[in-house]
Amino acid sequence: MRQTAISLALLFAIAVVMPAAQAGQAQLNLQEMVDAAEAGSTVMVPAGHYKGGVTIEKPLTLSGQNWPIVDANGAGSVFLVESPGVTIEGMIIRGTGISLDRENSGVSAKASPGITIRNNKFEDVLFGIFLRSSPGSIVTNNTIGSKDLNLGRRGDGIRLWEAPDSIIEGNTVSEGRDTVLWFSNGVQVRNNQVSDGRYGLHFMYSDGAIVEGNRLSGNSVGMFLMYSRDLLLKDNVMIGNYGPSGYGVGFKDVDGVKASGNQFIGNRVGVYLDNSPWSVHNHQAFEDNLFAYNDVGVLFQPAVKRNHFSGNSFINNREQVGIKGTGEFSGNEWTIDGRGNYWSDFAGYDEDKDGIGDVSYRLADLYSELTDRNPELLFFAETPAARAVSVAADMFPVFKPRAKVQDDAPLMRPPEIPSGAPGPTLESGLPNIMAPAALLAVAGLLLAGSRRRRRTTA
Repeated sequence: MRQTAISLALLFAIAVVMPAAQAGQAQLNLQEMVDAAEAGSTVMVPAGHYKGGVTIEKPLTLSGQNWPIVDANGAGSVFLVESPGVTIEGMIIRGTGISLDRENSGVSAKASPGITIRNNKFEDVLFGIFLRSSPGSIVTNNTIGSKDLNLGRRGDGIRLWEAPDSIIEGNTVSEGRDTVLWFSNGVQVRNNQVSDGRYGLHFMYSDGAIVEGNRLSGNSVGMFLMYSRDLLLKDNVMIGNYGPSGYGVGFKDVDGVKASGNQFIGNRVGVYLDNSPWSVHNHQAFEDNLFAYNDVGVLFQPAVKRNHFSGNSFINNREQVGIKGTGEFSGNEWTIDGRGNYWSDFAGYDEDKDGIGDVSYRLADLYSELTDRNPELLFFAETPAARAVSVAADMFPVFKPRAKVQDDAPLMRPPEIPSGAPGPTLESGLPNIMAPAALLAVAGLLLAGSRRRRRTTA
């Protein structure tokens, strides 16, 4: 028996302990290589499996050859950088811990001006790249994944905090929580793809940003831009952002936006404007953008003013322009220097063939007015019931609503719709022939009640 017990113990050691020791030996010590390198030098890191938790406290370039793997094995961050002039490139960076309060990251940097993180692959990371007080940083051509956690428990793919004049370019970020840029003036965010997260891009207190050529898809919100000035949005694509908010781009308390050449396709709301611009002496320009197949093309808070729209195409949005809630809506311009916008529901004509409609486009739809005040009625969009409400308003002036939009120079031709643009997805919910009449009665009651309330408060 005793010999049998010893034999079993030896077998256990061979089967379990020895492979564990071999696995430990297989993880090479990158920290020793970093510590031995001279400041300002380049360390060529050959292919292999390296232990994470590497701290870099001097200017240094780590250049991976044939994709070395640096793995934190589920504990803490993979790289901790506390020096200016550090470059990390060509690595597979993976296996962070899951502590949100400690912000476990693939690369975590503090007070590291001029850090460059390029051409890396981030796998199984809570936060991908987290840069604090690191102006002039460059984050380019990285592929950043996430951990298999509930969305609220994931970290951000990229987060910048007090990192002005940085460049975020050519990255692919998927299934993270947010991509966040806070207190970072003068950043350039170009040609990134961000998908299947919460906020594709989230700006706060970041003036003078350039956001160009990005594709934001399948997020709860494409971009949300807050408390910032002088933002340029150019040639971005926001497609299929359809969460509870579902904004392609949301603006909150921002000033001096210029948005041109962007595509807002298949979102719940293409653009949402809340107190933007917030300065009474400022205006914002939306030129040559495409709003197509959104539930709402542009959604305003009723007090928002001084937004100028020209050369845009509004194509088959369930509601071209919406107002969130009640209130007097005015002060936004839809014709600038004799140039208006294209509206797919414009029923006018162009007798002189100059490409501009000879009559004004007026958006005055009873059903849209009802959905602005009662969003639950969007359930009936694209149904015979909804069309019946609008037809009734045209036939009976007592129901006719006030125009939300008047474009005095509507364009007769739109730009081409991008290939693969999604069409409406809501199927008719009321096949019953009695539904239009029933909803028309409800609409009349809601409108009458609304007018009685206005008379009472007047």
